[in-house]
Amino acid sequence: MRKVLVISDIHLRSNKRNIIGLDPLKQFLEALSHGLKKHPDAEHMILIGDMTHSGHISEYELLKEATNSYKIPITFMFGNHDNRSNFTKVFPDVSLTSEGHLQKKIVLGNDVLFCLDTLNSDPHSEREHEGKLCEKRLKWLEQELIQVKNKRVSIFTHHPPHNIGFPGMDKIKLSNSADLFNIIKKYQNIKHIFSGHIHRSISGTTNNIGFTIFKSTCHQMPMDLLSVGSSLSVAEPAAYGIVLFDDQSIIAHTEDYQIALLADASNEDAMPDKL
Repeated sequence: MRKVLVISDIHLRSNKRNIIGLDPLKQFLEALSHGLKKHPDAEHMILIGDMTHSGHISEYELLKEATNSYKIPITFMFGNHDNRSNFTKVFPDVSLTSEGHLQKKIVLGNDVLFCLDTLNSDPHSEREHEGKLCEKRLKWLEQELIQVKNKRVSIFTHHPPHNIGFPGMDKIKLSNSADLFNIIKKYQNIKHIFSGHIHRSISGTTNNIGFTIFKSTCHQMPMDLLSVGSSLSVAEPAAYGIVLFDDQSIIAHTEDYQIALLADASNEDAMPDKL
């Protein structure tokens, strides 16, 4: 199986500022360390948006310091808390599309992963936390899809292009999801959509395609399906995603790395008693 690690909603803050008592940098560094220790065979790591909390240059400098010498190749993606211009100042060598968007194609054998830039505005305002794929970004995707009709395709977006059941977050999903699905419906080889943004592990199907949403490495969304708030936060265990690809399947795991225990072969408490 081929393996990709996914880290979502890092929310780095400068000057050692916390979020609901959690240190985003510490949480992120622990995820990086755990991922490399447990999955040194991973071929890629995708940071699926909201890499920073406010899009400040100082926050991207923290990100660069944390990832500069990482042994697994990293793809960066934007979320609504990111800032396109400040990112490119700190990461001038990261390739953008000809239109200046942070979109990328990753090829893993028979699988192709498309990482899309759903950042709505630059810089974002409080009223523009919803995602958007403009005509230029959608055109890039379709031009790339034409070239991989014989490959299995997965789409990566920060903003989910569908409702997930949290009213406040559904208001700030991908705003023009119909435009994306109009393209997806043309290509039967698109099999899965991966997203972040929600700060919770969620899975299901949308438009007959499987989807997976990953938790944050920092604060999480409480399980409140009635609130219309989009900034609810709780200090539940942090996690990162592990995606496996083989000829038959796309498999998504989530690892609550801060509470994970090393497997102990001598611990047989889970085994039934002998008759």
